[in-house]
Amino acid sequence: MTPSSLAASAKEEVCACLCVSVVKNMDNTMNRIAPDVKLGKDVKIYGYVNLYGCAIGDYTKIGAFVEIQKNARIGKNCKISSHTFICEGVSIEDNVFIGHNVTFINDLYPRATAEGDRLQTDDDWVCIPTRVKKGASIGSSTTLLCGITVGENAVVGAGSVVTKDVPPNSTVAGNPARILRRMEDKG
Repeated sequence: MTPSSLAASAKEEVCACLCVSVVKNMDNTMNRIAPDVKLGKDVKIYGYVNLYGCAIGDYTKIGAFVEIQKNARIGKNCKISSHTFICEGVSIEDNVFIGHNVTFINDLYPRATAEGDRLQTDDDWVCIPTRVKKGASIGSSTTLLCGITVGENAVVGAGSVVTKDVPPNSTVAGNPARILRRMEDKG
């Protein structure tokens, strides 16, 4: 098989299932995966993603239209659903579910410019880390402000705005997100 027929075959396979196994992604026309991305074993990447400077653990699935920035870490066995934005400074542990259209924020006071009306650079702001612990689930269209930790096995309801830490084994929802129940609670 020639290189061009191999690439055409890979492209047909991508179009047929809209799933790109990293090993089979021969021409990268639908994905931008920078050479500095660290991918674990059998990572599945769907179309139109933008990954750079990040690390993705074994067996994780990355949905379509996802961006994962530099210095973000995704554990193994995670599912990152479509249209999600994971910015620099976000650390997601193993077995985490991230719903559709979830947005992480890493700057409490974002600005386009610094003093003197010049565009900001990396030197003009501080990246504030966010952590999502093992087994947590984040519902679709949730926004997570920076500097928080979502505890182990916690559930964040769809559409929530998370402004402070979420305790382990709890369910939160709302704007701002509030504790609805703890797993050890009855009812």
